[in-house]
Amino acid sequence: METLDKQVPRLLALGDAAWTLEFGNDISAALNARVTGVADRINQVRQQLPLLASVTDVVPTYRSLTVHFDPRDAHADDLGTWLLALGKEGHTDERKGRQWRLPVCFDKDFAPDLPTLAAAKGLSEDQVIERLLAAEFRVYMIGFLPGFPYMGGLPAELSMPRLASPRQRVPKNSIAVAGAMCSVYPWESPGGWNLLGRTPVPLFDLQHAEQPAMLAAGDRVRWYAVPRDAYDHLLALSQTEALARDTFLHSETKA
Repeated sequence: METLDKQVPRLLALGDAAWTLEFGNDISAALNARVTGVADRINQVRQQLPLLASVTDVVPTYRSLTVHFDPRDAHADDLGTWLLALGKEGHTDERKGRQWRLPVCFDKDFAPDLPTLAAAKGLSEDQVIERLLAAEFRVYMIGFLPGFPYMGGLPAELSMPRLASPRQRVPKNSIAVAGAMCSVYPWESPGGWNLLGRTPVPLFDLQHAEQPAMLAAGDRVRWYAVPRDAYDHLLALSQTEALARDTFLHSETKA
């Protein structure tokens, strides 16, 4: 059986306007590094290779990469052949990604599923919080909603299934877990993940036209706890655009 880093990618047609490179069936940092490594390589050479002139978007996921193109201008078969060859070269993401330290408030109004998760795992609520704060999360992909980060790195002892009955309204900026993943709902929406806290930091902002989504694949996130009054203060600042994103970048990743 092939190991994760030796699996040969598969090329799949997604209609007549996209190719998908599938690198494996698992969700892991190693597999995701292959995906983002190839995505980076494509973006590096897009302006240099005429074959890529028709490419309109490059979309990484946990374990695959989809390249959208304009079928009116593309040499689709040649593009697919090139992508498969690139995928076989074994590019991996060597970037550390940006490192974020983001505040989270565990006030009981923000964490309705914290008691249930703690009881299910035989832990106190404080122990659940300690484990969450000790973990480093890697952003595998953005999806479901604009700015919604799927993050690996959740401690195994905090893994929980989705709710049997999803909520019709999950409050904006809720921190949630499901399975082995952690995320933040950047918008109020329906959702079935377990809500453990809330951050005052907006993860999607159209004022940042170059990158409305604050997080990107390959970024790393650590949480730190703040009390309710600090949360309210930070939230007020964010609503007046006085809270710069760089405030939460780890010093080593600031320009």
